[in-house]
Amino acid sequence: MTLIYDDMLVKSLKRIYGDDIHKFFEAIQRPSSRLYVRVNKLKISVDELIKSLKDKGFEVYRDEYVEEAIYFPVKGPNKIPSARKVVIADKQASESVLLGSHLYAPGIVKADDFSKGEEINVVTQYTGRVIAYGIAVMDYDEVIRRRRGLAIKILKSLYEAPRIRELPEFKLGYIYPQSYPAIITSRFLTPQEGDVIVDMCAAPGGKTGHLVELSNGKAAIYAFDHSKSKLQRMIKELRRLGHLDKVKIYKADSRYLDVDYSWLKPNKVLLDPPCSALGVRPKVYDKKSYSEVINNVNYQWQFMKVALGIVRKGGLVLYSTCTVTCEENEEIIERAIRKLRAEPIRIDFPRASRGVCGLEVDDYVIRFHPHVHDTTGYFIALIKKS
Repeated sequence: MTLIYDDMLVKSLKRIYGDDIHKFFEAIQRPSSRLYVRVNKLKISVDELIKSLKDKGFEVYRDEYVEEAIYFPVKGPNKIPSARKVVIADKQASESVLLGSHLYAPGIVKADDFSKGEEINVVTQYTGRVIAYGIAVMDYDEVIRRRRGLAIKILKSLYEAPRIRELPEFKLGYIYPQSYPAIITSRFLTPQEGDVIVDMCAAPGGKTGHLVELSNGKAAIYAFDHSKSKLQRMIKELRRLGHLDKVKIYKADSRYLDVDYSWLKPNKVLLDPPCSALGVRPKVYDKKSYSEVINNVNYQWQFMKVALGIVRKGGLVLYSTCTVTCEENEEIIERAIRKLRAEPIRIDFPRASRGVCGLEVDDYVIRFHPHVHDTTGYFIALIKKS
């Protein structure tokens, strides 16, 4: 099975989707039909970028609602040619290979003994699903010995999309790959010159970079994350985008910002906390329990208390997740309004739906459903400190 969720988690999801839960399950196992990137308008205009990509032969389009969002059509599913040799890829690598990315040595879990130049089928760990066909560019012995470098050049994948990170436009910092709901999230904070903004769980930096772009680099942005490896990736990404000097980056646990950084008094806070990621797609395999959701809720609440603790009176806290449970979304916002002197600010977006949990905040928040909006499953809310 691709999705392994316990009964309590399924019950939680049925609270949202009812009889349509099977449509949700089907949608999260395949990619969206659009692969989005965000245009870094501090480096290039949208028109210039689209022309550059079209001149290279890419099929690329403007989004209907968000100026800096452009997308490439995702094609498939395709029929995969059969090969004698098989390579098993881990979950993360499989989800990239599924869309046409090449397979690198660290993503290989197990394989038949193969030689450079041999035809290979890539299959997913746990499920054994065939997702791609390619050619080995190194011997299996070399894969085991080096554990790095390109191992399998993918010639045909289940779905097809441009390899964004191989584009010159990516290397030049003109684009940032990001899901559509994630692109619109930072916009609801309306970053402006003179704002003091805290991004509490910032790495790997997608929304942080967008805050820089939306404020034309004139807001004071403080980015926090507790993971050293994620921060290193974030620094690399912000440097590529040309934003590194516009962000103050700290390695810290944001649950204690009110104590460790008591001098910080932002007027806006972005909180995109760790979550169960049930809305992320495509999933080649996922195993979760309801207890994991509850653990996330407790964690998210700690962040929320600090977010509303550090923001100035009248300031804004933007909350978002890439998951779909009521427990991690509407219920967090309802609890914040009830217990933390906050009030909801209604946000609207043409492609989104309202909350679905039967709570007072439902009419203020927005959601994206994979089987309805053809995006990741996503939640966004904006609250104001009273």
